[in-house]
Amino acid sequence: MIAPQKAIQYSKYEFKKWEHFDAETIVETPVSLTVNGQVWISFMCTPVDLEALAVGFLYNEEIIENMDDVADVRVCEHGDNVDVWLKRAAAQPTNWRRTSGCTGGVTAVDLLAKPNVSFGMNRLEVEPEAVCDLVERLFQSQLLYRETGGVHTSALSDGEKIVLAAEDIGRHNTLDKIAGMCLMQNVFPKDRILITTGRISSEMLQKAARLGAPILISRTSPSSLSIEMAERYGITLIGYARKHRFNVYSHAQRVGL
Repeated sequence: MIAPQKAIQYSKYEFKKWEHFDAETIVETPVSLTVNGQVWISFMCTPVDLEALAVGFLYNEEIIENMDDVADVRVCEHGDNVDVWLKRAAAQPTNWRRTSGCTGGVTAVDLLAKPNVSFGMNRLEVEPEAVCDLVERLFQSQLLYRETGGVHTSALSDGEKIVLAAEDIGRHNTLDKIAGMCLMQNVFPKDRILITTGRISSEMLQKAARLGAPILISRTSPSSLSIEMAERYGITLIGYARKHRFNVYSHAQRVGL
């Protein structure tokens, strides 16, 4: 198996002096996804929670709906491939599109299509202070980040606590891992709020919608398309969230505005 961090040495120049350090850095490595014996794609990812990454990716791509569709999922002994066997045949998408996801995300979902879900009638509400508290809880769940830096974290909350958390060098991978964890552990809280350290692109918004989260919180910025999609989907989109502040870009009624 491949470790998620790697020992390195580096030199630092500061105030006209050099210092030399031993440290660890986050691993980025290709891991292929094989479905029913056929290689579909390769993820550029951090090699932790790979089963969840594979299952969650297939769920977010609308290839599977739940674990009833999955016969088996396993990581090969070298850690560079995940085998997923489904209980039925599945056609490999022929139109993979490169997304704006860091480390090179891909999707076959039409992000500009009319949404097949809507959260406009969802009555979930949170206090502004709760948004800030969830961001702090997200930071507390960053285990790999504290060891290496350079990694994104996403978390699923029920509005009060962190239910699941995932880390990866690719922000889009973290939401696939969250989806996979939900399916594999059969964890689906009634109220779902997603919090992430990553920028909100259209792909991230689509994955949040697929996960059934009417509120999506990020510590950084949304893209123009993700804001448009959030308006259409009925999702409350929050950016630049910190301990004492945040911006709301859509459906602000859920946070008391």
